Amino acid sequence: MEETTSQNHRDSADETNVSVQINMNSSPNGDANETPEESELNNTINTKSSEALAKALSCMLTSVIKDFDSKAQDTLRSQDQLASAIDRLTRELDQLLEDAPLPFIMQHAAKISSVRKRVSSLNSLLRSIQQRIDNMDRMLSAGIHHGNFISS
Repeated sequence: MEETTSQNHRDSADETNVSVQINMNSSPNGDANETPEESELNNTINTKSSEALAKALSCMLTSVIKDFDSKAQDTLRSQDQLASAIDRLTRELDQLLEDAPLPFIMQHAAKISSVRKRVSSLNSLLRSIQQRIDNMDRMLSAGIHHGNFISS
């Protein structure tokens, strides 16, 4: 349902195309050969063009602002739904933990502890191997620098 709503918003935003063309043939100070009637007519046309441009810009901005407001409201609703879902899941998890039998929890805690011990042991073994490799590297570099090669 939310996907359809967001698709509708994208469609309405794509359909909001405004084209404005202004053709100013007369100079701002008026034409020297222009009669007072022509001058008044040009001023009226320019005023109407400016009003039409202002109205078109106002309509375009209004639709863009309404679209943004709608998207902001959708985001707020989505965040409210997410917060509700998180709260519900937290309550369910708390209930599961309260209802879970103690041996079940202890069994999993023992498994986790066992895995932790194995990882720690493996880490210790890897450190030991790394120290041996470092020692061999030092011995090899010392032998190469002194011209002495270690034979096997």
